[in-house]
Amino acid sequence: MLVTVLQGVKCFINGRIYAGFKPLRVREAVVVAYGRILYVGENEDALSICRMLKGEIVDLGERIILPGFIDSHMHLDSLGLQLATLDLRGVRSIGELKKRIREFNEEKNPGIIIGRGWDQELFDEKRWPTRWDIDEVIGDKPVILIRVCGHAAVLNTKAMEITGLLTKQTSNIVRDESGVATGIVVEDAVGEALSILNGSMSMDARVILMESALKYASSLGVTTIGFVSCGRNSLEALFTLFQSNGWRYPRIRVYMEPGLFNDVSRLGVKGGFGNEYLRIKGVKLFADGSLGARTAWLSKPYSDKPSVSGRQLISKEELREVLEKASKQGFQVAVHGIGDAAIDLILSVYRELGVSKRIRHRIEHASVIRPDQIEEASRLGIVISVQPHFVISDWWAKERLGSERIKWLYPFKTMASKEVMLGFSTDSPVEPLNPWETIYAAVTRGRNENISFYEDTRNEALTLEDALYYYTYGSAYVIGEEEELGSLEEGKLADFIVVDRDPFEVDIDEVRGIKVLETYIGGERIY
Repeated sequence: MLVTVLQGVKCFINGRIYAGFKPLRVREAVVVAYGRILYVGENEDALSICRMLKGEIVDLGERIILPGFIDSHMHLDSLGLQLATLDLRGVRSIGELKKRIREFNEEKNPGIIIGRGWDQELFDEKRWPTRWDIDEVIGDKPVILIRVCGHAAVLNTKAMEITGLLTKQTSNIVRDESGVATGIVVEDAVGEALSILNGSMSMDARVILMESALKYASSLGVTTIGFVSCGRNSLEALFTLFQSNGWRYPRIRVYMEPGLFNDVSRLGVKGGFGNEYLRIKGVKLFADGSLGARTAWLSKPYSDKPSVSGRQLISKEELREVLEKASKQGFQVAVHGIGDAAIDLILSVYRELGVSKRIRHRIEHASVIRPDQIEEASRLGIVISVQPHFVISDWWAKERLGSERIKWLYPFKTMASKEVMLGFSTDSPVEPLNPWETIYAAVTRGRNENISFYEDTRNEALTLEDALYYYTYGSAYVIGEEEELGSLEEGKLADFIVVDRDPFEVDIDEVRGIKVLETYIGGERIY
């Protein structure tokens, strides 16, 4: 009878299988039955089980298996959009920016030009681009170019007119000395502009973009995605994709934007609604902005611009109201907090309600976090989703923070030593989705890139074991599913990847070159 029931058995043998990283556990074989791990251990025992259950034998030929990567914080819809739009990462001047726009328009001729990834800190001109710069290249169709952080964008005049931002009075629209809108918009105005410009996109088009992002994630070995700031259209696209012809993509854990959360909570939906493939986990909020745009909220002014300390994007009352509502319905709250003042606000509300250990509420980024805040996060049971590649991308951070505060920047080792559980992520498309880039950054902390604050923070570098642990089990813990995901153990979901090299047998400077050969969800190959 047992043989009849377990016909869907696969036995992966003759591999070097990293079942987990803390402690480091290496095995030879893994047996999968109906999407879950039945056995992890030695070849002989695995073969005996497989023969008894008449399962399929897969010879790994000594290849390397790792648990699938879990990206605890990324923007799936934005990634899909970026894969189909203009990539501006690494642009070194406004002149090069214009050239990229011109070439993209000539090649694609889209109705709307959307780009992402520029960073004015890299520009030879040492200034922000303006709508007039973009008008010189494209004036007859809307153009929106989003800064790498996602918290600022530049629009051409056509886009400013269509969105109504040319004449709208708000602090999120940057104006020159004469009070004229420059085309630079920040924070809420970025989302408003994108929403208006993308409003005409069909659901079929959204589904296509979503699928392309999921397939891309599969190719990089990401098996579970924490999809943050998910809106109504994106959730509908996911449901449409799920209902189409079965699910052969990474698992998705949804963290809703506030508007969608209000709708879902009114329906009485509880946290964790869904199935093992697609599940609604929580709500994403913003307490402040970004360091790059100087909108991250600091307790003291920016060292390179003493007139500003960043922006508070949510009141304590608003944050408390959402947290109370979410906690009652079992939803995690994930609050974006980059500056230490924002983290003070978040911790104060978490402390007053005292429910974080039960529901496992989150802080996103925690870029500038003081030692006393780390201690409190540990006491409260707060989990933190961090993005190690920010260490390299924020190479200018010492100018923003000064010599004292720079020691508080991305203190991964300190947080880990205080038993704050970390989940790794990329904030993609803000940073590259490739997990090996993230691991490299966590271990090297910009040593090879001559990052100005490397010596100030080198003690915060993690080991390779640490980095892999936080990208697997750590992220699973952050999303509240460590009993199902994050390591290769009996009873857990069989999500794993096959790679071309053993990360423990290559120099850390070469780890970025590791390639994913195959990706498995529930023991089924999806890439």
